[in-house]
Amino acid sequence: MKVVAATDVWGSVVSAIGGDKVQVTSIIHDPSADPHSYESTADDALAAKDAKLTLANGGGYDDFFTKLTGESTDAKKLVAYDIAATGDENEHVWYDLPGVAKVADQVATALGEIQPSSKQAFADNAKTFKGQIDGLLKKAGEVGAAHPGSKVVVTEPVAHYLLQSAKITDATPKAFSDAVENETDVPADAVAQFTQLIKTKQVKALINNVQTVTPLTEQVAGEAKAAGVPVVDVAETLPAGAKGYIDWMTKDVDSLSGALNS
Repeated sequence: MKVVAATDVWGSVVSAIGGDKVQVTSIIHDPSADPHSYESTADDALAAKDAKLTLANGGGYDDFFTKLTGESTDAKKLVAYDIAATGDENEHVWYDLPGVAKVADQVATALGEIQPSSKQAFADNAKTFKGQIDGLLKKAGEVGAAHPGSKVVVTEPVAHYLLQSAKITDATPKAFSDAVENETDVPADAVAQFTQLIKTKQVKALINNVQTVTPLTEQVAGEAKAAGVPVVDVAETLPAGAKGYIDWMTKDVDSLSGALNS
C-alpha cells in the first residue's frame, strides 16, 4: 500500500505499524526543510495521487500538505493534530506521546480497512508500538520525578508536550515564545530576561530547536554553554542516524535526563 506522510516523523510511525505491507513516502525528510514554508513539487503531487492513505500533522503546521492531498480523492486522510486532540494550540504533536499512540491506533485501523487480510498484523504492530510509547512515558515521568521543580528555557516550544510529560516547567518569557512562534523580532527586554535565567543558572537546560537557526538562537546557545547550562537539541524531522520514532524519542528523553543530571 502506498502511504504519503507530511514529514518523516509521521512516515516513521506509519512504517512501524504497516511494516513491509506499506510503501511510505515522506514529503519532508530533510532536517533543513521548513514545513511552514515548504513548496510541494510535481513528484510530491504524483505520490499523493497514488496514495491509499495520507497522514498530515495538521494544526496549521503543514498547510502545503492539505493542499497537496486535497487533490487526492481516493485516499483515506488522517490528521495527527486532530487525532491527538490535546486541547492545546501547540501544533508540535509528535512530542505528545499519548497523542502519537492514538495516531498509531488510527493508522492501524485505516490500513486494516484498506487491506482487511492484514488487519490483525496492523493491530499487533500498533500494540507493540504503544507499549514502547508507554515505556517512554514512564521514563519521561521518572526523569521529572528525579528533578522536581526543574525549569528550562526553550528557543521554540517544539518539545512542549514532552516537557509536560516529564512535569518540567518551561520558564521561557511569554513575549519571547510569542515572538518566535509569530516569526517576529523578540523584544529586547524578553531577550534580557531569557539570558538572565541562563546566566544566573535559574534553569537546568536550554532546549534548542536545531531546525530554526537564527542569530538569536546562536547567541543564547552560546551563552548557555558559557554559563555551563546544558543545551538539549530537539528537531522537527528525524535526525540523521535515527532508526525510527521510538529510537529518536528515546534519545531525546535520555538527552533531557542527562542535562538535568549534570
